[in-house]
Amino acid sequence: MNKKLEFSSLILLLQIMTPTNSLHNGLALRPPMGWMSWERYRCITDCENYPEECISETLYRKVADILVDEGYKNKGYEYVIIDDCWLSKSRDENGNLQPDPERFPSGIKNLSDYIHSKGLKFGMYEDYGTKTCEGYPGMIDYLKQDSNKFAEWEVDYLKVDGCNADTRKMDKGYPELGRYLNETGRPIVYSCSWPAYQEGEDMSPDYASIAKHCNLWRNYDDIQDSYYSLMNIIDHFASQQEVYIPNAGPGHWNDPDMLIIGNFGLSYEQSKLQMAIWAILAAPLLMSTDLNSIRPEYKDILQNEDIIAVNQDPLGIQGRRIFKKLGIQVWTRPITPVYQTYYSYAIAFVSRRQDGVPYPFNVTLQDLGLYYPGGYKITDLFKEDPALVRVYKPESIIKFRVKPTGVVFIRADINN
Repeated sequence: MNKKLEFSSLILLLQIMTPTNSLHNGLALRPPMGWMSWERYRCITDCENYPEECISETLYRKVADILVDEGYKNKGYEYVIIDDCWLSKSRDENGNLQPDPERFPSGIKNLSDYIHSKGLKFGMYEDYGTKTCEGYPGMIDYLKQDSNKFAEWEVDYLKVDGCNADTRKMDKGYPELGRYLNETGRPIVYSCSWPAYQEGEDMSPDYASIAKHCNLWRNYDDIQDSYYSLMNIIDHFASQQEVYIPNAGPGHWNDPDMLIIGNFGLSYEQSKLQMAIWAILAAPLLMSTDLNSIRPEYKDILQNEDIIAVNQDPLGIQGRRIFKKLGIQVWTRPITPVYQTYYSYAIAFVSRRQDGVPYPFNVTLQDLGLYYPGGYKITDLFKEDPALVRVYKPESIIKFRVKPTGVVFIRADINN
């Protein structure tokens, strides 16, 4: 092993193994990417009638195969994450978590090994409360024991929900669980639902503490398979952006929930809109769809390398909505390359209009806060309008049309 790499690995291991009051696990330096079962498959446990959809080891093995065989892994989607309903209804005689024996007959460690053998990472779900949201055993009173079990199963990512729990105790409970995960010595990305439950009870989450103790966290409601749900989440993130943005960055991310692209509720244009805004928000890209039957045009959205590059930009700055005009929302995100004090930008023009015709919109870059005197090279990230692709000065007028409930998504690179 290279001496420099060996030393860096040692430092990371020491950070993970040293007891600490915060997470400091060196993980999720860019938004996690992968696949999670909940939105598409929920809690289907009837494998006799729904053999292709039930929550079982077969489902997750199949997803792992598709991620590799269909090119998702090569685009950055690396996590296969189990959500609720994998558990047996009770712990074993030693108090350990155990999977449903009929749906996971080979055991969790065997499934973990299979996913790792594909060059992927393995994620699981539990709940901080007495029971999970679907009524399976929760973690309360077993935080340390369960942390050790997840490490034994070689889990790489843990989503911890907040059903059936006292939200007033989460400020201490979630950090406590994070410390136990650290103490295992296993690098585990820690996804918290802590603020979502507190905001749901009109509490004011301590986001500075949440960012200190979690790699990512759900802020708001579960996404549902509909345009209404998608826009409700987007509007919420816009209304709370002054609270959310200062606490996001490499190693700690706001999470607006899963990508529903390729399911039943979004049109093609609306699917592009979700991908664009998740990139602007520096959100985790966790697909929750049937990858076995997804149509090619939706697969192309999910595998768009230019948009993934925006999402994964190393600066890790979460973008914001800067204004609304005539039914068009404008969102921007500072990205690399940077020259002197000037950033490049990703810019999304989101239509809330339903006119039935693409709406013409004219704007200058300086209207958007882009002032670099040398101008900016514009790229259409969905490659639909070749006329957009050229260099614009800050005072130049950009002209385009936005489709109803759709998006125009561009990047403006410093022309230097």
